[in-house]
Amino acid sequence: MKIDEETRLKLLPYQRNEITEQKIYTRLAQAAASPPNRQVLLRIAEEERQHYDFWKTYTGQDVAPDGFKVWKYYLISRFLGFTFGAKLMENGEGDAQVNYTGLREVIPDVESLVEAENRHENSLIELLDEEALRYTGSVVLGLNDALVELAGVLTGLTFALQDTRLIALTGSITGVAAALSMAASEYLSTKAEGRTQDASRAALYTGVAYIITVTLMILPYLLVPNLYVCLALALAAALAIIAAFNYYIAVVKDLDFKARFLEMALLSFGVAGLTFLIGLGIRLLLGVNV
Repeated sequence: MKIDEETRLKLLPYQRNEITEQKIYTRLAQAAASPPNRQVLLRIAEEERQHYDFWKTYTGQDVAPDGFKVWKYYLISRFLGFTFGAKLMENGEGDAQVNYTGLREVIPDVESLVEAENRHENSLIELLDEEALRYTGSVVLGLNDALVELAGVLTGLTFALQDTRLIALTGSITGVAAALSMAASEYLSTKAEGRTQDASRAALYTGVAYIITVTLMILPYLLVPNLYVCLALALAAALAIIAAFNYYIAVVKDLDFKARFLEMALLSFGVAGLTFLIGLGIRLLLGVNV
């Protein structure tokens, strides 16, 4: 189809994006252990190939994929899950594909066509079945409890004990005990819901999420001598964990990141502030000076 050179140059980035995503989905399909997931990824890859061919009918030339982008999203998807990688990639391209001003005269149905294609791709992505996403509730339980409890405990201990090693020891014992308790509770809770086969994995995800959070928040007290710098780093670690986890969930489940992040952060730091006041009050009341 004949188009002017200016329009043709506008279409080339769209065409390159389609072949890039086709390569990404093909590589992910080759790496997928689950046959159903592999089939879904291959279907998406085929659709990207069709989109590439659609733009090629107007540009009249082949274009090479973006090698850096292929490896970037391939590695993200391998480490953080196919669903996260696919949705992160599609969300990133959303802004680039919303403006088709100047193309309507050449391709009258371009906007509705691309919107329909994107909706179909998103519906296919929703078919991906990943184990980690089935236990999101268990991870949330472990993270929430660890963040709220450890933020409060470390803040209280910092002002009550005034010794980094002692705080690290006390916080570690408290954290490990709480992690085992939460894992056991999640096991019994999941089993009571009739999901006996899922109980062990649910407990594992809860316990691991808890232990990772405890480790990251205790670490400053083992590495930094200044008491208050340790507390600041521990709370910063808590904030980073909250941000990273909620961003992941927001991308995977198409949720509002800001609202979830603020809710979890306010809860965790609210408890930390309250525990600080309690710890300071008890220290003054008992006259403890460690």
